[in-house]
Amino acid sequence: MTPFTVLQVCMGNICRSPMAERLLVAAARARTGPAVDEVLHVHGAGTGGWHVGQSMDPGAARQVLARGGDVAGFRARKLSGEHIDASDLILTATAEQVDFVLGLRPDAADRTFVLGEFGRLLSGVDVSTLPAGNSAGNSAGNIDADSVYARGVALVAAVAAARAGKPPEPGDDLDDPWGRGDKIFSRVADEVESTVKPLAAALLG
Repeated sequence: MTPFTVLQVCMGNICRSPMAERLLVAAARARTGPAVDEVLHVHGAGTGGWHVGQSMDPGAARQVLARGGDVAGFRARKLSGEHIDASDLILTATAEQVDFVLGLRPDAADRTFVLGEFGRLLSGVDVSTLPAGNSAGNSAGNIDADSVYARGVALVAAVAAARAGKPPEPGDDLDDPWGRGDKIFSRVADEVESTVKPLAAALLG
């Protein structure tokens, strides 16, 4: 079974989506250790191609490192339909970027959310009703990739059901910290963690 795959999207893929990508991995690794790569794949892309091939913005990198994440090997990419096709959950920085994703792949609507929207809706989902994840069916307590994948798919479906066709709220968007100071980057990183930490907890049980 392939890992449960999350795609993080913003404009240039050097600030918001890299923070969301690497902080989700850090939150998951805190629960699984190095085995996280066996059960979860997180990648990112930008709706524009201005920064393709560049490293993470220094302000974003400082936040990731300060919060226990890893910035090694990061290179910005431009979003393509293939990135969407390969993903089980797509999280964008803003509602406008949801529209961009759906312009490429209209059939991705039920698995595409603004990051803040997903976090807001996730708080109302009863995760005890989801299939068992993490060490399900494994008496040794090891991570079972198939179980995590099934739990992730069910989690996305539950959040989509909680959305009930309603549009995102204005407060769900992440401000763009590009070109701004560390205080703004820190606030945005706090908002990112307020979704990715509960997502990791819900996914990995």
